[in-house]
Amino acid sequence: MAFVRACGLGELEDDTPKRVELDGTPVSVVRTEGEVFAIHDICSHANVSLSEGEVEDCQIECWLHGSAFDLRTGKPSGLPATRPVPVYPVKIEGDDVLVSLTQES
Repeated sequence: MAFVRACGLGELEDDTPKRVELDGTPVSVVRTEGEVFAIHDICSHANVSLSEGEVEDCQIECWLHGSAFDLRTGKPSGLPATRPVPVYPVKIEGDDVLVSLTQES
């Protein structure tokens, strides 16, 4: 599994998504509850950037229609979204946040 640098750990604020583009794929990197997650940055319901939404209870909410997605699984917690979004493996090396575009789910 190939990992690429997404950002520095120091660039992440708790519960504040950071949008990055990795090999042309939009990814939202989020530090919350002491962990770092990477989730596809486009809502499965509407073509909207999830990194513009809010993070709470290990979920990221789409600002447009309110669909929330679990940062661990990508599954929506309610309507209007019905399809999950991909989540990606993350590892931390020093101050680097590395992400693999191989999907976990």
